[in-house]
Amino acid sequence: MIPRILVIAGSDSGGGAGIQADLKTIAMLGGHGMTAITAITAQNTLGVNAVELVRPAMVIAQMEAVIGDIGIDAIKIGMIGSAETAHAVADRLSSVKGMPIVFDPVMVATSGSVLAAPDTIAAFCRLMELATLVTPNLPELAALGGDARVLAERSGAAVLIKGGHSEDARIVDRLIEPDGSETIWEDQRIDTRHTHGTGCTLASAIATGLGAGMALPDAISRARTYVRRALLAAPGLGAGHGPMGFLPDPS
Repeated sequence: MIPRILVIAGSDSGGGAGIQADLKTIAMLGGHGMTAITAITAQNTLGVNAVELVRPAMVIAQMEAVIGDIGIDAIKIGMIGSAETAHAVADRLSSVKGMPIVFDPVMVATSGSVLAAPDTIAAFCRLMELATLVTPNLPELAALGGDARVLAERSGAAVLIKGGHSEDARIVDRLIEPDGSETIWEDQRIDTRHTHGTGCTLASAIATGLGAGMALPDAISRARTYVRRALLAAPGLGAGHGPMGFLPDPS
């Protein structure tokens, strides 16, 4: 059966990140994407102009609608919107046993706009405890305490540290599992300003792999390759951090 992926995240009016990037990625990797939208943003490649949060009850209603009918094989959580929504989602997902959950702890957009208040970040711990994998970039890891091994041990989730925010010519991503084991991927940095939605795309690609039954390291490897292909295929839109190019998976 086609992997059914539920995405709990915000909408990006510019189409480069958020729900829009998630759905494109899932479709290109052979999955069926479904959504529980947590926030509506007015944004483009230059920044976020406005944010309107969706009521927690409506977020849960969206989840219930698809869980009860279509079913799900994996879940991706992105921009959560508010602490109230984080707790409501955690309450609902606590009854979903054995489901792969990829949590991308979105705090700041690529443009630099803040997308998570301090009380929302504090509520992330409940979602991390439910997750299979947490995917912070370097600034997000710092906001979550800075130590991936402690985070993995405390939450019980694997932690993928994304190295794109470093200044190095090579990007190093590190997977730390709860048992302390580590897997490292390293690639040459792709020189482009069109990086909007990289985190969303990576997390959704991993969730799609897990929903299809792939092992975690294999799902991460495929997802990283997909993001790199998308960066190289960026259409060059916008005056700021433009969207990537979403291509079908050749495998």
